[in-house]
Amino acid sequence: MQKIIQIEIELNCDISEAFEMFTVSEKLESWLPEKAEVEPKIGGKYELFWDPQNPDINSTIGCRITSFEKDKFLSFEWKGPEMFQSFMNFCDPLTHVVVFFTPGLKDPKKSLVYLFHSGWRDDPEWQKAREYFEKAWSGALSELKEKLSN
Repeated sequence: MQKIIQIEIELNCDISEAFEMFTVSEKLESWLPEKAEVEPKIGGKYELFWDPQNPDINSTIGCRITSFEKDKFLSFEWKGPEMFQSFMNFCDPLTHVVVFFTPGLKDPKKSLVYLFHSGWRDDPEWQKAREYFEKAWSGALSELKEKLSN
């Protein structure tokens, strides 16, 4: 079974804008969480909140950016929602997301985004979490693509 989630999507924007959709809090809030606190630098916060009134639940509170090169790549730690938090949010290391950005192959006004989510363990609970995030990332990136197509 493939453990790493791998998703590729073409976005209708240049790589600079695509990169900002992942690194500027207000832009992230337009397609992924309710609230975002991102410090776009190595070691900076990558905290996303789906229920800002309950910041310890359904969030990536405490997660940090682990690598960063403007308009090229970004990586950050990741936590799971309430149903997976008992194992996902207290493991060491946490799961990890890496996102690469490249200009579109046929049109430099477009961008290709490659997302990799790794760190999945072997047991059945982890397998359920991985399957959940495979769907969640696909849906979120499709929503981002839709948003940028308008």
